[in-house]
Amino acid sequence: MATVIQIPLQIRFGDIDSYGHVNNVVYLQYLEDARVQLFHTPLGTAAGPGAGAADSFEDLVGAELFTLVGRHEIEYLVPLVFRPEPVFVNIWVTRLGGSSFDFGYTVAERDGSVIYAQASSGIVVVSRATGRPVRLSATQRHALETWLGEDVHFRRRQTAAVSAAPLGAKA
Repeated sequence: MATVIQIPLQIRFGDIDSYGHVNNVVYLQYLEDARVQLFHTPLGTAAGPGAGAADSFEDLVGAELFTLVGRHEIEYLVPLVFRPEPVFVNIWVTRLGGSSFDFGYTVAERDGSVIYAQASSGIVVVSRATGRPVRLSATQRHALETWLGEDVHFRRRQTAAVSAAPLGAKA
């Protein structure tokens, strides 16, 4: 079973829009906050050969590489209003590629009784020197595999084929 990491986040009054709920773009900030916290959390049992329990995923990436977001998909399910209690971002890995991986998320109550949004992000490991993708190391892959779980099942995902023609081109 995958380890889902649960990150508490406090809703700020400034997160609320004129409709009285958390603005849609703020959810992307919540996802970013959860990713950054996860990347900087000691690996503990997710540490494999070449890493120590006190190392973080950010330590495994090192100074020569960095991670970029290549894609986001988010589905808003229930409006989230201001409250003094934190909301929780659950984060896990849904896919591992050669130089990339995907995170799945829910923004929810601690016990999962209400899910306000679900999302997915595609992350790419990139060389600072070349700006090109770099293959995941065995140590990085081991940590990510520890967090591997199911894909996000979007309720309203469009399944219709999208034309490959550029905008404005005649089909």
